[in-house]
Amino acid sequence: MDAVALPPQSAGQATLGEMIAEARGLLEQAGIESAGQEAFWIVEHVLRLPVHHMVTDRERLLSPVELAAARGLVKRRVGREPLQYILGTQEFCGLEFHVNPAVLIPRPETELLVEYVAQRISSERQATIVDVCTGSGCIAVAIARKRPHARVFATDLSNPSLTVARQNAVCHAVGERITWLEGDLLGALAGQGLEGQVDLIVSNPPYIAEADWVTLQPEVRLFEPRGALVAGPQGTELHERLLHQSGRYLSPGGALIMEIGAGQARAMRRIVEQTPGYKFHRLIYDEAGLERVVIVERAGV
Repeated sequence: MDAVALPPQSAGQATLGEMIAEARGLLEQAGIESAGQEAFWIVEHVLRLPVHHMVTDRERLLSPVELAAARGLVKRRVGREPLQYILGTQEFCGLEFHVNPAVLIPRPETELLVEYVAQRISSERQATIVDVCTGSGCIAVAIARKRPHARVFATDLSNPSLTVARQNAVCHAVGERITWLEGDLLGALAGQGLEGQVDLIVSNPPYIAEADWVTLQPEVRLFEPRGALVAGPQGTELHERLLHQSGRYLSPGGALIMEIGAGQARAMRRIVEQTPGYKFHRLIYDEAGLERVVIVERAGV
């Protein structure tokens, strides 16, 4: 990517409208597809103005502090830092989640996991649900909000990720209803007395193959945590480990619901067929028509 020329921080004055236009031009030059919308969001974030004022007060003169702050955030975005990290939030299942570089940015397609958990567990059922590789906690928090009678456990190998997840749980008033455990996959459940007691295990584990890392967008490759994305040479290593570990905890008829990458469904079906005690229940596609979620059931009534 060619270097983008940024205006000097001391350059004159600018109105709100001029700053948005300046930001849009720089973002377009940097190859940001939604440059106009992102420019608006960045300036809105700096000024903390209601949307209607952002539209009607275009002639408002920005203070030097506001101008410097807006240009600073635009510079970060020009460097391809994800907008979500710059603004500090990302929406998921209609809820606003705090995010920083310690956690993967929640994606819309991951909402499918929450949707299918809700389909399998009624709102009145006192089920036990485990979210593995919780990251920002978006899945665990969304499930806890949708299913108030469920007992939710969430695990992650990263302590900084769990710190973010706990903050998000408190913000959405479910902090007391989720047990956060640090550890590798289901190894974190040791000592919790959950053997054979879990109704659902849900996970968005790392599923990028090592060879595909260099092909990812710079926003992902340069800024998001590699450990939350790359699984190994095949991309399905974590899924296979999780499948083997789940047998200890799932109740008969319980289910493991996992997000997968495009093109991984055939490999996952083969892995399930080679693992005693499970059956491949369902493959779910996202709105783009890509393989996205697999549901695997534990043998039993």
